[in-house]
Amino acid sequence: MALLGHAVDFQDYFPSMLEGMGSQGFMMELCNGFRLLMDCDKGLITFESLKRNMVLLGLQEMRDDELVCMLMEGDLDGDGAISQMEFCILMFRLSPGLMDGSKQWVEELSGNEI
Repeated sequence: MALLGHAVDFQDYFPSMLEGMGSQGFMMELCNGFRLLMDCDKGLITFESLKRNMVLLGLQEMRDDELVCMLMEGDLDGDGAISQMEFCILMFRLSPGLMDGSKQWVEELSGNEI
């Protein structure tokens, strides 16, 4: 996997996390990840909050235009930020293992609120 010139070694741990934590525990962990990256005043992941937290992800070398691309990838409603629901959808889309078993996970998660 490459992000605009940066090689990233990607290991998809989401399927094993889902299996180990169960669907509700996994969704809680995704929400914790969202809260880690969000702007606390806006309740959204913004360009500024993402830039501020890149060191937590080990991506402090990313350029501003790459951060904008990351935001655009997850911003489904076009408001320039990522909501908690958009973040969870993005995490599922970016996980090949979750996408392979998506029907099973959706059925398991259907009774749980995000």
